[in-house]
Amino acid sequence: MPVRRLLPLSAALAAVLALPAHGQSLVDLYESARVYDATYQGARAQFEANLARAAQAKAGILPYVAASAGASRTSQDVDVIANAPRASETRDYSMQTAGINASQPLYRPAAWATYEQGKRQAEIAEAALISADQDLIVRVGQAYFDVLASQDSLALVRAQKTAVAEQLAFAKRNFEVGTSTITDSREAQARYDLVIAQEIAAENDLQVRRIALDQLVGRPGSAPVPLAAPVVLPQPDPADSNRWVAQAEAVHPAIRQALIAVDVATLEIRKAEAGHKPTLDATLGYNFAHNPNGTSTTAVGTRVKAASIGVNFNLPLFAGYATENRVRETLALEDQARATLEATRRNVTQATRTAFLGLVSGAGQVKALEAAEASSQSALDANKLGYQVGVRINIDVLNAQSQLFQTKRDLALARYNVLLGNLKLRQANGTLTQSDLLPINATLATAGGPVNAPAGAVR
Repeated sequence: MPVRRLLPLSAALAAVLALPAHGQSLVDLYESARVYDATYQGARAQFEANLARAAQAKAGILPYVAASAGASRTSQDVDVIANAPRASETRDYSMQTAGINASQPLYRPAAWATYEQGKRQAEIAEAALISADQDLIVRVGQAYFDVLASQDSLALVRAQKTAVAEQLAFAKRNFEVGTSTITDSREAQARYDLVIAQEIAAENDLQVRRIALDQLVGRPGSAPVPLAAPVVLPQPDPADSNRWVAQAEAVHPAIRQALIAVDVATLEIRKAEAGHKPTLDATLGYNFAHNPNGTSTTAVGTRVKAASIGVNFNLPLFAGYATENRVRETLALEDQARATLEATRRNVTQATRTAFLGLVSGAGQVKALEAAEASSQSALDANKLGYQVGVRINIDVLNAQSQLFQTKRDLALARYNVLLGNLKLRQANGTLTQSDLLPINATLATAGGPVNAPAGAVR
C-alpha cells in the first residue's frame, strides 16, 4: 500500500513564522517600552521625586534669608482722668516697616546628618531606577518570547492537523478498499478533532500574548522577529556561578540599596544624639520703621533704621528623656538595617545560583530535545513504513506524529527559555543592562536571513 509523503512542514509554517516585512527586534520593542510602559515611567517619576526630596536636606546647612514689610494705622481714644473735669483725646497714627534678616547655621549636628542622609537617599533612588530598568528588560523579553512561542505552537498544531488529515484520508481510503478496519478511521477522526480543539486554543493564546506585548510596548500590531536559522544560543560567560555571585556583591541594586540604608540608619543615630548637643547660628538683619504721625506715646514723627548682627546659642538641658529613647530607637533600627542587608545578600546569592543552574539545565535540555527530535522523526518514519507493510496500525503512526510534534514544541520553548534565562541570570546578579540584549538580538532573523522553523519538515 503506497504511502503519500506529507508536504514539507516549512510550507505549513510559512504563514506564521515568516519574517514580517516590518518586524521589530527585541531591542526595538524594549526602546518602545521604555518610553511607553506606565510602570517604568512611574519608577522614573519616583526617581525624580526622590532626587528632589534628597536635595531638600541641603537646606538645613545653608543660609536662611527673609524679607518683610508691613503697614498699619491705629486710632486711639485716650481719656485723661487725673484732673477734673474729665477730658478725652482721639489720636490717629500710622506705621510702615520693612526689613531683611538672615541666619546661617554654624553648628547644627542634626542638620549635617540630614544633609548626608539626603545624598545617600539620592543613591538609593538611582539603584531603585536601575532595578526598574532591569525589570522592564526582562518583562519585554518575556512578552517577546511568549509571542514567538505561541506562534510556534500554533504553527506546529496546524502542521500536525495537516499530517493527521493525511493519515485520516489514508485510513478512510484503506477502509473503502477493505485493507483496514473502521477502527483506523475512527481513531484518526478522534485525533483530528482533538487537534482542531488544540488549534482553537493555540489561536486564542497567540492573540492574548500579542495583546500583552502591544500593551507593554505601546505598539499595536507589534511583530517580533523569529529566531534565525540555524539557532545559535549564547552561552553564560563566565561559566562559573561563584563569579556571578561575586559580581552581585559589588553591583546588585538591591544590595546597594541595603548597604546605603545601613549608612542612613547610622546617620539617624547621629541625628538622635544631636538632641543632647548645642546649636549655634549667626544672624544678620537690617530693619526700617517709619511713624509719620508719631506713636501711642509721642506725637512726634519718627524714622528708625536698625542694623543687627549676632550669634544665637541654644543648649538643650532636659527633654523628658525623649532624646535618650530616640537614640535607643535608632540603634535598634540600625540593627534592623544590617539584618536586612544580610538577608538581601543571601537572597541575591540564592537567586543568582538558581538562575545560573536553570540556564545550564535549559541549555542541556535543548541539546537533549534536539536529539529527541531526530529520534522522534526516525520513529515516525519507521511507523509509517511498518504501517505500509502491515506490521503497524494507524494509531501507532498517529502516536508517533503526536510525539514528534510535542518534542518540537518542547524544543522551541526550551530555546526561548534559554534566551530569556540569560537575561534573568543577569537580572539575578544585578548586572543586566540594555547592552545585554544585543547577544539575544543577534539570534533573531533581523537581517532578512533564513527564519528558524522549529518544526523542521516531516517526511
